Amino acid sequence: MPPTIPAVFLVLSSTALSMSAAVLSLLVIGLLAARNDIVQARGIHKVVALTPVCFAIPLAVFGAEHLSSPQSLLPLVPPYMPWRMFWVYFVGFALLAASLSIATRHQTRWSGLLFGAMMFLFVAMLHLPGAVASGSRILWTIVVREMSFGGGGWVLAGVAMGREHDRRGRGLITVGRVLIAIAAIFFGVQHFLHPFGLPGVPLQKQMPAWIPGRAFIDYLTGGFLIVVGFCFLLARKTHTAATYLGAWIVLLVVMMYVPVMVGALANPSPGVQVEGINYFADTLLFGGAILSLARANRK
Repeated sequence: MPPTIPAVFLVLSSTALSMSAAVLSLLVIGLLAARNDIVQARGIHKVVALTPVCFAIPLAVFGAEHLSSPQSLLPLVPPYMPWRMFWVYFVGFALLAASLSIATRHQTRWSGLLFGAMMFLFVAMLHLPGAVASGSRILWTIVVREMSFGGGGWVLAGVAMGREHDRRGRGLITVGRVLIAIAAIFFGVQHFLHPFGLPGVPLQKQMPAWIPGRAFIDYLTGGFLIVVGFCFLLARKTHTAATYLGAWIVLLVVMMYVPVMVGALANPSPGVQVEGINYFADTLLFGGAILSLARANRK
């Protein structure tokens, strides 16, 4: 079983501490901003009301990592870019600003649009060339993951545009829906090819042994992702499909990724701590991207 939370604070690195503070801060800010929506929603639709929270927390986590550990992220900046350290800090501040914008639902049309554009630039400049060159499953998963994140940002921007820019908003939502659909189908297939991995976003980390029915959870999640992915792709029952799949991903985050993160934070290695938080944030952001489609297709 994972260690207790009090034990975690004895070994936290400065980077992990800042990232953890970002989680707690945006959780409070997001819940306060969404409190009316949460109260008015009924049943499973309360999870849809948490869409901005699910989206904002990971952005704050990644922003805090950029600002607290810039040297570790500097190698990711292409060598041909001028002022490489500047871009590490710039992205960090941009992510924090976007997280606050989305959590408070203030100027989401711009924060969602710009965040999505940034994700697409990351794919084109950083992730796609490496995936094409190596053929690595993990790198291709990261490419698809980042595209779905960008798609989720554009869906939120499209929703925020509302009737004032109806055609532009619909276009952004359509692009986001297709990208999230591709990610869901791709991830679903990966769950069947590589069972026992942490479900949701299928990377390298395996499910801990203390989790019962590990293969069943992976197969169930994989099948769910594939079916819902095709619903998104065909624009059929999008609201219902996104609501239930998003709720399932959020449930996995709460029941599985939070204990895994706590266990990682109790490890004395700063790298393990940061990895644990990043797995939590990646999967929560994927859940937020899915829930954004439920929000965009509200009945």
